[in-house]
Amino acid sequence: MHIVVLDGQTLNPGDLSWAPLEALGKVTVYERTPEENVVERCKDAAVILTNKAIVNATAINALPQLKYIGVTATGFNVVDVQAARERNVIVTNVPAYSTASVAQLTFSLILEYCFNVGRHAATVRDGEWASSKDFSYWKAPLTELSGKTMGIVGLGQIGQAVARLALAFGMEVIASHKHPERDKMVGVRFTDLETCFREADVVSLHCPLNDQNKGFVNKDLLAVMKPTALLINTSRGPLVNEADLAEALNSARIAGAGLDVLSKEPPAADNPLLKAKNCFVTPHIARATTEARRRLMGVTVENVKAFLEGKAMNVVS
Repeated sequence: MHIVVLDGQTLNPGDLSWAPLEALGKVTVYERTPEENVVERCKDAAVILTNKAIVNATAINALPQLKYIGVTATGFNVVDVQAARERNVIVTNVPAYSTASVAQLTFSLILEYCFNVGRHAATVRDGEWASSKDFSYWKAPLTELSGKTMGIVGLGQIGQAVARLALAFGMEVIASHKHPERDKMVGVRFTDLETCFREADVVSLHCPLNDQNKGFVNKDLLAVMKPTALLINTSRGPLVNEADLAEALNSARIAGAGLDVLSKEPPAADNPLLKAKNCFVTPHIARATTEARRRLMGVTVENVKAFLEGKAMNVVS
């Protein structure tokens, strides 16, 4: 059986081993695969693994030996699931592998704003502290989180992990969530979306992307936020109207933003958020810790193994 990995770079840039996967069949790994090359590279594959490489209906219907597509991520919109279903091709994903890492980056972005660690460390490196007349100085207001309000949009596994960290910092936690009864949590008060944005000192997005919420963080919702508030997005880039957020930042409508995701990745050079005031943007790194990718590799292999044994798990098709 031939297993083709379309974009192995995103899972394993060289610090993990493909050996567990290679034990299941012949494995061909491509670092990256453009959409137009999928059919040629997978022409004799029974199993395809992809993270961001697009596997569309045309490719699925052009690959008669294809039986299984494993998405090495939680989101699976890169695969035409309907076309796969019509061809009886199993599609699986890997849920919850990066929960702890995403929660950690969420607070890394928040804390960077609170203390401007990078900026202050750079001044020390440049000799400013050594030549200072004072034992202490700061280049921007410093913020303590204790007593502030964290607003979480989407209290699933990642949202709950963020809530636990917020509570540990002494923050009040409110949440807007579709299933408050199912996912109720001690210390968390549920509100409607607008109230969440209005009351929170930090709003953090942890909801899935769908047709109903694309661009829901727009000028109207940003307008109800406190001028001292932060917006954090480590979920999905298209949840945010980027032009509206850039305007809110540049006009000091809100105080800052921390983003690990954008609507297009890599972003266009003229994306307005890349130069917006008080906007920290990281290159989609929350899911990339060694520990998270090791879990991702492990579950990916177990998904393939379960499929081969006729016991497919984590099926989304």
